[in-house]
Amino acid sequence: MGLFRPRRNDYGVADFFSLLTHFSRASATTVVRVTSSLCELVNASCPRSSPNESAKRSGPAVTCAETTLKPYRNILAFTTSDTPRAREGLREKKEFMAEKLKGKKVAILVADGFEQVEMTKPREALKAAGAETKIVSPKSGKIQGMNHADKGDKFDVDLTLDDASAEEFDALLIPGGLMNPDELRSTPEATDFARHFFDAGKPVAAICHGPWVLIDAGVVDGRTLTSWPAIQTDVKNAGGIWVDEEVVVDDGLVTSRKPDDIPAFQQEDDRRVR
Repeated sequence: MGLFRPRRNDYGVADFFSLLTHFSRASATTVVRVTSSLCELVNASCPRSSPNESAKRSGPAVTCAETTLKPYRNILAFTTSDTPRAREGLREKKEFMAEKLKGKKVAILVADGFEQVEMTKPREALKAAGAETKIVSPKSGKIQGMNHADKGDKFDVDLTLDDASAEEFDALLIPGGLMNPDELRSTPEATDFARHFFDAGKPVAAICHGPWVLIDAGVVDGRTLTSWPAIQTDVKNAGGIWVDEEVVVDDGLVTSRKPDDIPAFQQEDDRRVR
């Protein structure tokens, strides 16, 4: 399971896409791993104490991460067991996440032929966390979702690429599917839109074939990411470092392989928007 491996201290920028789904399906082991990784990021962002300051302290050492995470210990202790503490942790998790992305605006960049669940499930999670989402597409009207090879539902487009301003959004989500990213990567307005988020240091999440758009946007070189396995050669040829993990986080970029990875992907997606 790929967790937090930023190449720099991006805790403030990158707390966008992560705590939600690891806890929604959490086992005790998962909670420990997520908590450990989160502590590592929090401590990395905390001010360093001088040796003299440390020497003046008495009693057991309390890390910055422990202080930061203290209000959420019931959430971090949440497991799938039906115990009073687990139920309280679940309630607190919902309250905790409901306000986490309040005031944040997320662009969902899609065209006809997107894999429906790769858009709807992350969108539901983002909305549940308080974010406002907008479907951005090359054309107006409705776009066609797909359930693998079968047609799914149609969805209203909120903004066309001609009308959308990347500066107005805090983060970008690119679902996969086969036809969707193929059209987007062939649309200069779409690759320009995606490139803005990297230039501005804003979080970006892409799943399945979604990294195709990033390849044509010229932002994959030197980054570690994952994708649908069939396009790993494209990622490598673009200078990316491809790994076979359900979720990979690299300096504000969150990638995932396939629909089965969506729970872990949603979590990173939510954490990084904050």
